[in-house]
Amino acid sequence: MSNVAKLRISPGRGVGGTMRVPGDKSISHRALMLGALAEGQTRIRGFLAGEDCLATMAALRAMGVSIDDTNPDEIIVTGVGLRGLSAPGKPLDMGNSGTGMRLLAGILAAQVFSSELTGDASLRSRPMERIAKPLRKMGADIETQDGCPPLKILGGRLSPLMYESPVASAQVKSAVLLAGLFADGVTRVEEPAITRDHTERMLQTFGVEVRTGNLSSEVSGPARLTACEINVPGDLSSAAFPLAAGLLSEQGEVAIEHVGINPTRTGIIQILRLMGAELRIEAPGLEGGEPVARLVAAPSQLNGITVPPELVPLAIDELPLVFALAACADGETVIHGAEELRHKESDRIGIMVSNLRNLGVEVEEYDDGARIVGGGLQAGTVDSAGDHRIAMAFAVVSMCASAEVTILDTANVATSFPGFVSLMQSIGLQVESL
Repeated sequence: MSNVAKLRISPGRGVGGTMRVPGDKSISHRALMLGALAEGQTRIRGFLAGEDCLATMAALRAMGVSIDDTNPDEIIVTGVGLRGLSAPGKPLDMGNSGTGMRLLAGILAAQVFSSELTGDASLRSRPMERIAKPLRKMGADIETQDGCPPLKILGGRLSPLMYESPVASAQVKSAVLLAGLFADGVTRVEEPAITRDHTERMLQTFGVEVRTGNLSSEVSGPARLTACEINVPGDLSSAAFPLAAGLLSEQGEVAIEHVGINPTRTGIIQILRLMGAELRIEAPGLEGGEPVARLVAAPSQLNGITVPPELVPLAIDELPLVFALAACADGETVIHGAEELRHKESDRIGIMVSNLRNLGVEVEEYDDGARIVGGGLQAGTVDSAGDHRIAMAFAVVSMCASAEVTILDTANVATSFPGFVSLMQSIGLQVESL
């Protein structure tokens, strides 16, 4: 797909079937990084071979880590140990991956060499002082460009840190905890709200003791990581799109096998249920410290709600889909507390609002969210601004539009959901790439 890739969706609610979605992006990033720092060979199954995770893979290879991906069903990472990374010969290009950049910054802050992290135009506009500040307090020398990438990092010996994060961000928390693996003592992060705990769970899988409280996590360094096997579950953020299609269907259920249902990620399920969604969680289990299950969405009548503020950080990546589904619901949906959306791959609040208006939806924009009046979508054109989640959200809800909808600038869908079009076609969504 090129950067001028487009999608065209024809209306129709004949959706139903069973599928698996690609592996969880957040877990795939972390498996590569921790595997690189471990002693021995880590085997990763279910790895998401999307562009974001491949950027992390390329960065680790540039620092001397051997990663065998010749078998797409199993990635083998030969770890170099906590102190085994080598200086990269050029800036590390993280593409569109904020997760890759922020987490790697935590690791690079402890290295004895200098490094530079850069990315595409979108990533270079995203705030990085939120991780640079605590890493500087630990002793790293980090330069940003007006608070944004590129990041120039001169690492070294780090001191442990007790950090009260002003933002609820799993990426900030993870960057500090990863740096804390190298420091001599206890590093602790306290947050204003619960965020994803994939880093804490995976560190424990690699043999690192992690102590957690209600809103805190801490590690003791220097740590030692032992190689292991990681089975990456299906990405709930990706599963949300076909599940939404199942809710809007007039034909049958959509079932998705082996999806991660980490409780710090299930805000989207809770929000959709509050809207009236019939969503079932079947055959729950546990793999590698991460809960998994089969998720089933049945045709449902969605209703507008005021999204509970405590669920917003637990569904931050899925909120563009909530915005879009609100347009198909009965009544008004109000979202507050989502100012973090302004700092994602795009200004997700502004872009969602303008595109909903383009499709005839009544929307009131707030600094931290929006009020969306349901009732359906008209035909038209959506400019996704290169944001994969916005593109996929509109691709799904356009099945309810009055006529065809064209979505522009959709190449970045491959960053998180390779095969999106073919999988959605397999359950009956009338979508095609242009």
